[in-house]
Amino acid sequence: MGSTQFGNFFNFCRDSTLPVCNLLSVQHDQNGPWGGCALTGIPLSDNRYLGNLGSILLCGIAIAVTIFLLLFSERKRAAVGRREMQIFLVGYIIISICEIFTVGEFPLSETVRIAFTGIHIGFITATTWVLMLNAVVGYQIIDDGTPLSIGLVLVSAAVLLIGSGYIALDTGFKWTGYFNSSYDPPNRNIGIYVLYQLAPLVFLVAFFVLEAILVLRILGERRPMLYLAGAAFLFAIGQIFNYVVSPHICNGTAGKIDGSLFETLFTLLAVVTIWIFWASITEDDWPMPVNQPYP
Repeated sequence: MGSTQFGNFFNFCRDSTLPVCNLLSVQHDQNGPWGGCALTGIPLSDNRYLGNLGSILLCGIAIAVTIFLLLFSERKRAAVGRREMQIFLVGYIIISICEIFTVGEFPLSETVRIAFTGIHIGFITATTWVLMLNAVVGYQIIDDGTPLSIGLVLVSAAVLLIGSGYIALDTGFKWTGYFNSSYDPPNRNIGIYVLYQLAPLVFLVAFFVLEAILVLRILGERRPMLYLAGAAFLFAIGQIFNYVVSPHICNGTAGKIDGSLFETLFTLLAVVTIWIFWASITEDDWPMPVNQPYP
């Protein structure tokens, strides 16, 4: 394999709390299967513990906030891409639900944890794809909100969801044995690496580039770029906490929390900022009368 780290997860799982790590190790104890800082969290009975309570609570907040945005989007009846944006928000809600059980250290059975992890990974890939399509919708190549537009979004997302979800579940449950080598260090799994690590990044970059072109070149606006840049910055900060700062936080708090808490927080803030960006470029469509007295 040479010295390439492409497809390897051992270092990621040693230093970070990632859902994919649930698939690559059958060990879940206070010693930790990766040799890094183990989340100890709150001790429970029978040698069990509840870790990442902060992430669990933030996921609950994320679900509530996103449901509010989902319902509030109904007020933008004439907004371009309203239904497509709502599909993205539903995907993020499901991701947040799964994250409670994949990143949050509940004393779950391996079967339940792996099932949630497979769904989580599938929805990460599919939801970032839907976000990218939201940028494409803004170009009005196909009329937004039509059965054709919504159907293309849902069908293409379903293909990615099923494909990445199956690879994740086959890895965790060893249905075919094809991915059994993933359990040996450096825990190489090319399929999951591409669909879980690389593809979402490509989709996100494409979203930001397409939206920047739309705002600057087509709409001729500047202010919405503040929201777009803010969303990119917040998301990047969350990833830095998750991949770089996490072991330092874990060691500094004796395993009480790690970077995943901040990743959850900053991802939520990024999603909210993306929604504000979307609202800002369709603000003229708000069905709210101006300078008109109430009846």
